[in-house]
Amino acid sequence: MAMNAVLSTMQNGHILEADLEARLMAGLDAVEAKMYDICNSDVTVLRDASRHIISAGGKRYRPRLALLAYMACGGQKLDDVITMSAALELVHTASVVHDDINDHGVIRRGKPSVNAIWGRTFALLTGDFLFTKVYELMAPFRDLNIVLAEATVALVEGETLQAQAVKENRFTREVYMDIIARKTAALFKAGAVLGGRAANATQDVIEALSLFGYNIGLAFQVIDDILDLTADSVQLGKSSGIDLEQGRGFAAVADEPTEDPMEAIKRKAFSGDTIQKGKDQARLLVDMAISQLDVLPDSPEKSALIDLALTTIQRDH
Repeated sequence: MAMNAVLSTMQNGHILEADLEARLMAGLDAVEAKMYDICNSDVTVLRDASRHIISAGGKRYRPRLALLAYMACGGQKLDDVITMSAALELVHTASVVHDDINDHGVIRRGKPSVNAIWGRTFALLTGDFLFTKVYELMAPFRDLNIVLAEATVALVEGETLQAQAVKENRFTREVYMDIIARKTAALFKAGAVLGGRAANATQDVIEALSLFGYNIGLAFQVIDDILDLTADSVQLGKSSGIDLEQGRGFAAVADEPTEDPMEAIKRKAFSGDTIQKGKDQARLLVDMAISQLDVLPDSPEKSALIDLALTTIQRDH
């Protein structure tokens, strides 16, 4: 559906509820096309590997969050936020390509991973290619580059802290929360902030969206780690059990470091209530996130943001 046609049913600055999903889908389709197009290259392995992982799909939580935040703040021209939403998702996509190298993952989004098809060297270079394409996408946005750059730095720091914690057998609850705050929550936070900033939201709304994105990012990762323990590869669309094997994830969290990370994982995983505690924690984080939206007027867009938050803890993959 053309965006102009969808925009024709505006009321008091908000999309009528019947048209909200159509407008959102049009926006996500535009994000998808932008990612696909930006990854063109006459170096065919980079082009083909990048488009392989992009076309494999994914949940697209981050661009969805950016688009909904923009609309909830009264933004009416989705074209203003499509490119930065594509850049946001490309950062995540690059990170999962690199993750599959580190984790020896062979399935991603229900398809063979990049390194399973092209090998580790080309997978590394594909991830690098995707990261550098983010620069190209974000070039027109001046100060908004800082928002995404800070989130990308945090992502790399989180992945590094995770590997370091496993290597040093130092996987405490505090370390775990620090890791997921950086490697996952920071990018969710950036998506919400980018959407709000693109709509010229007030500072108090930006701060509320920042906390909203941050908390649902934390909840998302907690549930992701639980699913890594309890779901199989078919459900997840990626190689399951990797976080368990690598000595990380929610079940690996111990109140004090232990000598053997695998022993801590097994003890926590089968202690009886670890999974439920994780789910309870994720629900609390989502409730905290939703409370931040009180700063926004009621609207279909606000309701869609609430629904998005709830789906982070209600999913099975």
